[in-house]
Amino acid sequence: MRDYNHLFFDLDHTLWDFEANARVALKEVFVLNEIEKKINDDFDVFFQKYSFHNKLLWERYQNGFITAEELKWKRMWRTLLEFKVGDENLSKEMGKQFLQILPAQKQMFPYALEILEYLFNKKYTLHLITNGFEKTQWSKIKNSQIDHFFTHVITSEASNSMKPEKEIFEFALNKASAVANESIMIGDNLEADILGASNAGIDTIFVNHINAPQTIPSTFSITDLSQLKDIL
Repeated sequence: MRDYNHLFFDLDHTLWDFEANARVALKEVFVLNEIEKKINDDFDVFFQKYSFHNKLLWERYQNGFITAEELKWKRMWRTLLEFKVGDENLSKEMGKQFLQILPAQKQMFPYALEILEYLFNKKYTLHLITNGFEKTQWSKIKNSQIDHFFTHVITSEASNSMKPEKEIFEFALNKASAVANESIMIGDNLEADILGASNAGIDTIFVNHINAPQTIPSTFSITDLSQLKDIL
């Protein structure tokens, strides 16, 4: 096993519980705009439809088919269309509100804070590599009070590339003054985090919170963040 100095974490779905936080933020937007009256259905159904379209549109954004601005409002627009509500202005307003409310949420995965403290105290140099939007991701980590753990936060916007592209990992290594064989990527997404880092020559830890089938090999695999202590 290599001796690691630089640990590169993914943020959403790895440390920061995106699903739980998105649900709280979207519920606030849902209530604020009286969406229940417009769709004649409850929030749980709305959130289910939103999650479906958000996932599809993120994939389109990551593959370069839509812009970041389109993603921000079209996930709302497509969700509303499921309920026969074709209101572009409302969709754009909801998109803005969501991105204002979402970063204020603070739900982390179990053991996230403890493991960051543990690794920080062990003198590892911690960084983040995220496909999220620059302003939004910085707000998340500051509001969650984890910003002091990380030396560098590398976003797709700042690097002008996106996981799993090799370029974002090379950008991160250069920014951190790190080398691949002393670094490891820790993330939940098999393609973006694990395959992407592997293609850049970086070892990987697959954080499998949901016990999903592992179709892409990783250097290590864990089911909760506390198990990082067995590796690092």
